[in-house]
Amino acid sequence: MRLQTACFAFLLLLITGTGQLLAQPLGLDAQHTTTSGEMAMQRALDHYRDGKLNEAAGLLRGFVISQADSPLVNQAYYYLARIHSDLDEPMIATDYLARMSADSREAASELLAGELLIRTGKATQAVQQLLTIDATDWTLNEQQERDLLLAEGLLNLDQPHQALYFYHLAQLTEGRETPREILARIHTLLSDRFCEADLAEAAFMYRNQPTSYMAMLQLGWRAVAAGNKPLAQEWATAALGAPVGFAYREETLLLQSQLTDSSQLQRAIGVLLPLSGRYASFGQLVQRGMDLAIETQRPEIPVHFIYRDTAGDETVAAQQVAELAISERVMGIAGPLVGNAATGAARRANRERVPLLTLSQREGLAASSLYVFRNSLTPQLQIKALVDYAIDERGFSEFAILHPQTKQGELYAEVFRETVLRRGGVVVAEQSYLTEQTDFRHQTRLLRGLEPAIPEDEEELAMEEELPPPFEALFIPDYADRISLIAPQLVFYGLDDIQLLGTSGWNDAELPRIAGQFVEGAIFTAGFFRHSNYPFVQEFVELYFNKYGEDPTLLEAQGYDIAGILLTLLNRADIRSREDLRQALAQLQNYPGVTGATRFDFTGEADKVLFLLQIQDGNIVQIN
Repeated sequence: MRLQTACFAFLLLLITGTGQLLAQPLGLDAQHTTTSGEMAMQRALDHYRDGKLNEAAGLLRGFVISQADSPLVNQAYYYLARIHSDLDEPMIATDYLARMSADSREAASELLAGELLIRTGKATQAVQQLLTIDATDWTLNEQQERDLLLAEGLLNLDQPHQALYFYHLAQLTEGRETPREILARIHTLLSDRFCEADLAEAAFMYRNQPTSYMAMLQLGWRAVAAGNKPLAQEWATAALGAPVGFAYREETLLLQSQLTDSSQLQRAIGVLLPLSGRYASFGQLVQRGMDLAIETQRPEIPVHFIYRDTAGDETVAAQQVAELAISERVMGIAGPLVGNAATGAARRANRERVPLLTLSQREGLAASSLYVFRNSLTPQLQIKALVDYAIDERGFSEFAILHPQTKQGELYAEVFRETVLRRGGVVVAEQSYLTEQTDFRHQTRLLRGLEPAIPEDEEELAMEEELPPPFEALFIPDYADRISLIAPQLVFYGLDDIQLLGTSGWNDAELPRIAGQFVEGAIFTAGFFRHSNYPFVQEFVELYFNKYGEDPTLLEAQGYDIAGILLTLLNRADIRSREDLRQALAQLQNYPGVTGATRFDFTGEADKVLFLLQIQDGNIVQIN
């Protein structure tokens, strides 16, 4: 701030010397009209706003002749000046503006006066006037326009350094032009009017600001043109220090790519996780699991993991993929975790041809590119495990679905229906319920093929109670708190001799306690089971508890596995390129992960042996 104040004071003295500030002008807004002349004035302004410039000018000229004593006459002169400026008649516009009384000039007229002076070749006068005006009370839009006019005038006076200063101020102000639009002006100015020494000075004077990074980018290109690749690399690396949202980051990455030997890759993996923002707690748990794998697996060929915080943002994640691929020269990338970020990362990974192993549950990611793989607990995986067990091990063929009226609930129902049909079974009944619902009698009776209303006749009611359920298993894709409400009502209204099937949302130690006998025998899936009898799962749980003092969840287990897969593959001496890693991921077979034995199908989706759990004697146990 002190630097900006000093520069402004210096420019004020250098260009204008001392000058007297103009008086604060009066308002020029349209006022309430009562006379016929003033009504004509209002019609003129309406024409102007509609783009009918000649019609508006005619009415305004008539007004200033017939209403010379009106308090609106200065406003009429201003709009006449504005119209003739728009018609590319700056001399006529200047004449009308000069007819305004001095005490009626305000921001709009002062800015127009400066613009007209520049257009008529009087840049020195324009700069002097604009610099000596007190703009303290102007709006941000007006302040930005003043800075842009000053920059334009100074360029006409061949003073590019001073012009850069005002462009720099303009892009820091929230005004009519966006920072990106003003940076485009700065880009052109630096490219056309600055030598290497000037660029180096700008990089120093505006350090940690977009203007500085723009100067560094230009210095990098100049060094490339001069054949000085080491210097170009220095400037490119410095320019990449700009924040992720920097408008010219793509051009900086392009410069970096021209300086990078893509065949010389680091034995490194980039990791994209939400380590700040609303999903930070999830990202931090995944990182814990990955750190534990890196610490305990210790491959013979060292692998470096480079973490980046996506904050769950799609644009940020895409740019980070590009930086990791081009600047860090990583072999592959793990993550992101959140859907939007994963979408941006997958798109950029395909462009850079770098393998991406994501944990996101966003549909269609893996199928979008040969370079994208997904290791996540998907609805398809869970339902395949449930249906295969129900049909192959239990011999069921008739099913029903009861699902919440949510996007996720409808997706699970659709996948279950299609999977059962593909396996030769049939879904004989399906009902849905509202998320806030607590009474499920209506849905339960309809699933049984009965009328929703309970008959009052005792004999008819007894006959209903003797009717067997029309299906063998009922699938409910919901969470434990909701299941504890639904399960007792199923039994109360006659669905007591069926197999309950659920998703990983049922895997809650509290469910058997709060739902008791009503969920006894229920079967559901899990991506990770802390009490598994598999030795490698027990080892992971012990390692995690010893390090962090608590039991791991699915997120830590997924992080542990994704890091483990990449460490295992990169420990092979024959994996020397990104293409080698991509093929190795595609050919992976039954990796012994704590989230299940893992391979990837032809689309890049994980094909896992999930944990199947059952409630037995009030305890959740593994049955596969």
